[in-house]
Parts: sequence; structure tokens; C-alpha cells
Amino acid sequence: MVGRTQGGIGSVVQTIGRALVKEGIDVSVVGVRNGLDKEIFEEDEGVKVWRLPAAKWPAARFWPNSRRLVEKLKEIHRQTPIDILEGSELSFAFIPADFPAKKVIRMHGGHHFFAVTLGKKPAFWRSFQERQSFAKAEALIAVSDYVGNKTRELLGFSKPFQTIYNIVDTTKFYPADPDKIIPEKILFVGTVTEKKGVRQLVQAMPTILKAHPEATLDIVGRDWRDPRTGGSYMEYLKTFITDEIREVVTLVGPLPHDEIPKRLEAAQICVYPSHMEAMPIAWLEALGMGKAVVASRLGPGPEAVRDRETGLLCNPMDPSDIAQKVIEMFDNPDKALEMGRNAREDILTRFNPQRIVAQNIDFYRSLL
Repeated sequence: MVGRTQGGIGSVVQTIGRALVKEGIDVSVVGVRNGLDKEIFEEDEGVKVWRLPAAKWPAARFWPNSRRLVEKLKEIHRQTPIDILEGSELSFAFIPADFPAKKVIRMHGGHHFFAVTLGKKPAFWRSFQERQSFAKAEALIAVSDYVGNKTRELLGFSKPFQTIYNIVDTTKFYPADPDKIIPEKILFVGTVTEKKGVRQLVQAMPTILKAHPEATLDIVGRDWRDPRTGGSYMEYLKTFITDEIREVVTLVGPLPHDEIPKRLEAAQICVYPSHMEAMPIAWLEALGMGKAVVASRLGPGPEAVRDRETGLLCNPMDPSDIAQKVIEMFDNPDKALEMGRNAREDILTRFNPQRIVAQNIDFYRSLL
């Protein structure tokens, strides 16, 4: 597996890598990381992990970064031949076409996908890299039907893809104890950025408070900084936290992944009003714990959450709709708990770790 892995995608790579090792498959993960002075190697439950220092040049760092990745891959291949080389949408742009391994792109949502679905124009250079990468790929996996079909439409490729959902560690994200719920606690987990809908969630709080004055909102996640200006989205978000809601909205910041289950368990409702996703890990983790979830109806929302069966879907662009769905959950706690139980069963069925791992292994074997 090659490329940059962080946040939800990083947790998926870790979970599936560990599971593949248990099935007797040799797994290496290679990535470039900012802030490193030297290469770091470690083993994570049998998964070999190399973190390579990113180039310090502010511009054109893709050349040295790509060169370091390619050299490390060649070194690994000399020691243990690589059969399958998997990466994200941009990963193969500068990997030699004749590198002796089957190249697989796992579509978590690439540049074209997010740019267009969020109403932006794709950048020329990133668009070029993505097209080059797809041209070299010999097989494609999509983490949802939506992201696979939308990416194929935007890039105009004819290659087939197989949908294999993201994996959820259903032991780490266990069935939550309803007795540990803090009444009227709302939780958001994810990068604090515009596309996650966190601003609209904050704007929904005055309406929620009118119906449920004891409601509180915890926002857990790392800040997003504009790569052009360095500006903090969290500081921007604070301008929407008015005096009316200041005492009930808490910007928690990032937490270790191991602490997320306890946060989820304490919440009465988890809210994820994303403007677009590919197959959101944070949602699946909350659903896996049997939590009441309000999530976006856009993109793969209906694929992840079965509306009124395993959660409620909302219009993420409309704070009033987000508020009404949260209020509905608060007003009907027994129904919310029932949807949470249904969600846990759905995760165990459709996102079952053993099933997902078997699908991945079967897919890899079909290429060999």
C-alpha cells in the first residue's frame, strides 16, 4: 500500500493491513510524511510501515517525494517481491508503468470527485496526475458504489470497478451501553472543515436549544488549515459560535483514535452533516456502536445509513433540517435506540470485518 494515509483512511489501512497479516499475507505500507527528518520504520501487528520524510521545498515537492517512494518500493521489491501495489487515486502518477506488480487504485474520493461534487473546478496539475494514475492502474476498487460511479463519470474511464466497503473494527467499536449516555449530548467527530458540514451544525444549535435547552455539542477533530493562506478553519468556525450557544459548544480538538469509542458511547446523538463523502469511516464507527446517527443524505449517505431504519438523513446545507432531525431523535429516544440497534446489526452484516477481508483477498487473487 502506497501513498499518504491519515485520519479515517489511515485507520482503514491499519485495520485491513492487520487483518490481512493474520491471513498469512505479507503487508507493507509506505508513505510520505511532513515534519520528519529521517525515514522511520516500525512493525504494527505484523504490518511493515515505512514513513519517509517529505521534501521541505514549498513548491514542486511531488518530484522528490515520488522519487523517494519509488526507490523505497524498489528496495522492498528486491527483498520480498511485491505482487499487488495498492494506492489512492493519485498514487501511480509517477510510479513507473513497468513496475513489476499489479497496480490497484482504491477510490476513497480523489481530486476530481471532491472538487466537482463540492462545486469547484479541478486544478490542472492534480487533474493531470490523477488521469496519469488511472491510466496506469490495472484494477479498481471503490469504497462505495457512489464514489466508483461518480469517479468513472468524471474521468470518463471504462475500466470496471468492484465495490468493497471500508472495514470497521467491530471489537474496538463495541455495542455502546445506553446507561452511559449523557442526556442530550450531541457529538461530531471528523476534520473541522467546511466540507464536513460542521458550520451548519453549529448554526443549527440555536433551534435545537429552543426545543431542548439542555443540549450540548462536542466537536472532536483536528483543525483544517487553508494550504494557500495557512488560515485556521476552527478560528473561522468560532465566529459562528454566538453568545447564545457559546456555553454549550465545545471545540475539543483532535483525540487519539483509541479515545473515540468512549466519546461515542457518551453521546446521545452523533451528527455528521457532510457536504460530500466517499464512504465515511466516522459514520461507520458510530453506527457500529449502535448510536443514534443523523447524517448527510448527499453522495453515499443512503448507502451508509438506511433512512429511518439505521439513522436519519438530513440536508447538510440546511441548518434548520439538521436541527429538526436532531430534535426528532431527542423527542423519540426509544425510536433512536431502536435505530441504533439496527445500525449495529447492519454494520455486522454489510461491513463485517471477516466478510470485507475475504472480499479483498478474493479480489487480489483474481488479479494473480
